Amino acid sequence: MGFYSTVMDEITWYTGLSPTAFFTIAAMMLVVYKTISGMFVSPEDYNKPPVISARTSSRFDHTEPQREPVQLGEITEQELRQYNGSDPAKPLLIAIKGQIYDVSSGRNFYGPGGAYAMFTGKECSRALALLSFKPDDINGNLEGLDESELAILEDWEYKFIEKYPKVGQLVPGQRPLQNEHNEQVQNNLNLDEAKEEPK
Repeated sequence: MGFYSTVMDEITWYTGLSPTAFFTIAAMMLVVYKTISGMFVSPEDYNKPPVISARTSSRFDHTEPQREPVQLGEITEQELRQYNGSDPAKPLLIAIKGQIYDVSSGRNFYGPGGAYAMFTGKECSRALALLSFKPDDINGNLEGLDESELAILEDWEYKFIEKYPKVGQLVPGQRPLQNEHNEQVQNNLNLDEAKEEPK
């Protein structure tokens, strides 16, 4: 009992408050601290783009059965644009550093009306590295990025590798088979024109 009364006397002497008032104020300070600190972002979440819930419409309330990812192989950026969510029968695809990922399981975020829908059907490496939603940044050009931006892009790439299946990779321009096919069609047209010309 001597220790308790000594502590209470010291609190009164040091603070000028009764022990009851002291502990009430201390408890209120703790509650205010927890409330205020919960309003701020932690340092590790500071550089991440904002996450906006896409569940503002009842159309997201039903769940669709998961489809098996379709392996596309090599496709061009022009072909990738077909997988932007405008056709519900096609998967949602995003390319990062030339690798294509099926993000259909994240339809709430990447589907039409989702927070990241502008990335779907596109190569979006630069935008992810810069944490940008600007249409001009949604491309695969990595020129001019510094080490910290490339590290951010690498973090995004690892997240996609862990969460979404890889279904193909981007190739520049037209596919080689299409080029050969176009040459064959052109040759056939030239032969037909040569046969029709009078001599």
